[in-house]
Amino acid sequence: MKVAAVKAPGGLERIAIEERAEPVAGPGQILVRVRASSLNFHDYAVVSGMLKAADGRIPMSDGAGEVVAVGEGVTAWKAEDQVLSAFFPNWPAGGPTPTRLRGVPGDHVDGFAAELVAMPASAFTRLPQGWSLTEAATLPCAALTAWRALMVEARIRPGDVILTQGTGGVSIFALQLAKAAGASVIATSSSAAKVARLKELGADQLINYKEDPEWGRTAAAAGGGGGVHAVVEIGGPGTLGQSIHACRLGGHISLIGVLTGASGEVPTALAMSKNVAIKGITVGSVQDQEEMIKAIEANGLKPVIDSTYPLDQIAAAFAYQISQKHFGKICLEI
Repeated sequence: MKVAAVKAPGGLERIAIEERAEPVAGPGQILVRVRASSLNFHDYAVVSGMLKAADGRIPMSDGAGEVVAVGEGVTAWKAEDQVLSAFFPNWPAGGPTPTRLRGVPGDHVDGFAAELVAMPASAFTRLPQGWSLTEAATLPCAALTAWRALMVEARIRPGDVILTQGTGGVSIFALQLAKAAGASVIATSSSAAKVARLKELGADQLINYKEDPEWGRTAAAAGGGGGVHAVVEIGGPGTLGQSIHACRLGGHISLIGVLTGASGEVPTALAMSKNVAIKGITVGSVQDQEEMIKAIEANGLKPVIDSTYPLDQIAAAFAYQISQKHFGKICLEI
């Protein structure tokens, strides 16, 4: 079978397309013919060498495909079923623990940049009804992160005001999920063209953060009642201060990304005085994914896909990702 493999120490030029032996479904496993994956910042961190993975690691955490065969003892799936991967296959439900956060495909173990994978049957869920395999492959990392941030941790309610940042996969899913839940959304971007597209997706108010360096205070004023209820924070230290300014008393910040760095200054006195809750978010559990899929079906949501690439062009797909020209998800079709 064909795979993409990352040679140590990483880098786009060190992604090799190789032929490897086809895997076999062992006891408790299913053999899946992978049809699609989608790019996340986590995947880029692996292929670029920011996250150290084993030499020859097959990347990509997200995968959707068809069951080819089932191993001994598997009753939940049968041949020809369509399945969707879980980012944390060892996290069935509840809160995160060190054990539950191990085994991430494409990082701790080989992932979905392959024509076939053999993995535990419990590492997959069903797809949303009516979704293609490519559409479904956008969900396990980006969508589930947005779902846990807003629904599980911030527990948003109809009428709440949510602040999203940028136009990556997590932020766009957060916009869609918040609107489906009856919330209002203030969205930020640095591009006038992308601001217009965010409006088309339902954003209630828009802020160009390059034109408005005090966008946090602007969002607080736009939110009414002293600020926003919840922030989906993807920037990290370079944006966290403005996110705190945006929050109302008792607001919630889901800290998801570190695009502006791993550490930096935080206005701690302001966070304290506002009683802001800052919660680190690392995707979610298998149960979270199953509940998200039910909500997606009930609301008729569909993902925003920017572009698709064949497996042979995985390096080009990542180059496009880091150009930041995309709007929504970039997918691989395998």
